[in-house]
Amino acid sequence: MSETSQESLRQAALFYHENPKPGKLEIRATKPLANGRDLSRAYSPGVAEACLEIKADPANAARYTARGNLVAVVSNGTAVLGLGNIGPLASKPVMEGKAVLFKKFANIDCFDIELDQPDPEKLADIVCALEPTFGAINLEDIKAPDCFTVEKICRERMNIPVFHDDQHGTAIVVGAAATNALHVAGKSFEDIKIVSTGGGAAGLACLNMLLKLGVKRENVWLCDIHGLVYEGRTEDMNPHKAAFAQASDKRTLDDVVDGADLFLGLSGAGVLKPEQVARMAARPIIFALANPNPEIMPDLVREVAPDAIMATGRSDFPNQVNNVLCFPFIFRGALDVGATEINDEMAIACVTGIAALARATTSAEAAAAYHGEQMTFGRDYLIPKPFDPRLSAVVSSAVAMAAMESGVATRPLDDLGAYKEKLNASVFKSALLMRPVFDAARTASRKIVFSEGEDERVLRAAQAILEETTEHPILIGRPEVLESRCERMGLEIRPGRDFHVVNPHDDPRYRDYWESYHTLMARKGVTPDLARAILRTNTTAIASIMVHRGEADSMICGTFGEYRWHLNYITQVLGGRGSEPQGALSLMILEDGPLFLADTQVWTEPNAEQIAATTIGAARHVRRFGLTPKVALCSRSQFGNQADGTGPRMRAALDILDSCPRDFMYEGEMHVDSALDADLRERLMPGNRLEGAANVLIFAQADAASGVRNILRLKAGGLEVGPILMGLGNRAHIVTPSISSRGLLNMAAIAGTPVASYG
Repeated sequence: MSETSQESLRQAALFYHENPKPGKLEIRATKPLANGRDLSRAYSPGVAEACLEIKADPANAARYTARGNLVAVVSNGTAVLGLGNIGPLASKPVMEGKAVLFKKFANIDCFDIELDQPDPEKLADIVCALEPTFGAINLEDIKAPDCFTVEKICRERMNIPVFHDDQHGTAIVVGAAATNALHVAGKSFEDIKIVSTGGGAAGLACLNMLLKLGVKRENVWLCDIHGLVYEGRTEDMNPHKAAFAQASDKRTLDDVVDGADLFLGLSGAGVLKPEQVARMAARPIIFALANPNPEIMPDLVREVAPDAIMATGRSDFPNQVNNVLCFPFIFRGALDVGATEINDEMAIACVTGIAALARATTSAEAAAAYHGEQMTFGRDYLIPKPFDPRLSAVVSSAVAMAAMESGVATRPLDDLGAYKEKLNASVFKSALLMRPVFDAARTASRKIVFSEGEDERVLRAAQAILEETTEHPILIGRPEVLESRCERMGLEIRPGRDFHVVNPHDDPRYRDYWESYHTLMARKGVTPDLARAILRTNTTAIASIMVHRGEADSMICGTFGEYRWHLNYITQVLGGRGSEPQGALSLMILEDGPLFLADTQVWTEPNAEQIAATTIGAARHVRRFGLTPKVALCSRSQFGNQADGTGPRMRAALDILDSCPRDFMYEGEMHVDSALDADLRERLMPGNRLEGAANVLIFAQADAASGVRNILRLKAGGLEVGPILMGLGNRAHIVTPSISSRGLLNMAAIAGTPVASYG
């Protein structure tokens, strides 16, 4: 890298840490503090009630305070990764970063605590005194052997988990990577020879973990800066190193590397030479984990051992051994069951969970976060990526179960399945709201045809549909393309075996399809030749015909192209006979709850009858999510104060709604702020028909609805479920090009519910 590039990266990193406000953390209140009533509950006199409950039973601290979800990241800055002994103050950006990772990956709150105390016993005293504040302690960047002393004292004296991540976090991820590397190489822990360089905390913890996984101690050859650790050596020794001393007259790495199955490096750049790799066993496993420069570069390994399996600590090479795969989730599981420690059983459960996840099909979300990278289990994909959202449920639940089974959980879980769902809901924002829809979909077994079957998102959604629902996906696409893409993406599903395929270039039903289309459109200017051309090239028309003919129950399209283009063909085939589009409903999942918007797509300037139909359809669909609809008709006009614009249409729609009894709350016309602020609305229209904030906003212009949708999605972090096409009996839905695989899965669940089950 050039000096100019390095300076550019340096300035970018500094700007990131300084702006828009210094540092990476802030404290946010979780309870309202807007008036005197809130103050009396948050502080005096109400706070005394919580204090007395905790005094009566210390376990109540997890109910009434943040302690049960609060971790301290503690360091004295004596061994900061890649920087050495830089002291506690200079280590603060690292500890803040660790706290941010806890929050991002496991929603654990964290305080970073940098202590100016080099004496390990005094440092341990300070950490032990923090126990009333925190649910767990993460020790970080404390030099060896002091870190062993600090952790030992704290574990003995504290009744909460104490975990030195530099040791045990690294060891767990190495254990998972080694488990899968041996699987790929066709070897076993019991039989392999290990040569390791680096006698520090991380290296020793990794070796101890490998022993727990089945490696024989006599097969471990540990080297440090002074050479082999052997029996009788006195230079730079401690009991932790001495445990791996070999009774041998060999003295150097070069002496012991012959026939090694696994090289484990946590030392320094260039320690392992290509000629030494050439003398290792067949299919050697090389974990060169020194940062930023590994013990040997991957390209040098490939030159002498093309069959080698390689991991580093760097993100620009395959198989990055990254502690973030471990520490957020082992703490998540430990905190959620009130574990008094993190023991061997929990650590091994973490190893097993991480390793198993890499062998499973890659998640769509991880694939999107690492676009272009190959993530199929094998030599170059031994462990999951940090942004794989399944880590939370899989690893945390495994840790929680191990804590319960080993007897260290003070708050054991009653239902592990419900706990996994809760973890998934914290990662997938739609999971909780979509649960009633998925439950309803499981009562049927509907056939869902995807018109853009070759799209990667559709293929990943199809895999998820088969794993999580009782639906039968049908994909329109070329079989050879579907086959190759499934294989390239590491999906288990295959066309013809796991899902049905309609080949637009060569399908035996082609004649039946174009004739059906021509019959429907013959008096609308469509000739037989045009019908043949459309049904050969237009996958939306093909999917519509399949639903029309009863070969599929519902269709999903729109991963590319313009919404109304798709709607045109769907309406041609599936419209009529009392079945017409009644608007598109978008569910926006926001930080403070769900909000439904309509019509975001179908009617540009809907008339009063269309607005009323959209309102009735929206209320019906909102109930599918287990929610009570509270509908606001939104306009530039506010309760009749404007005679032009959208106001008259909204008032006419209100009259239509009032013409018959309705089983949902609605009110209008009003501004959006009045819809969402009950106090404001009450001042403007006392005794109005809505209670609380509206959860459905109906607009009189598609531009307004779509604009609000995009603002909420892009600026407020809202997650969209939909759009849900109303009025066609749940037989067709048109998504938008920005949809994810998870979004397609959600839409499949919506399409998978028989229309009779929700009115």
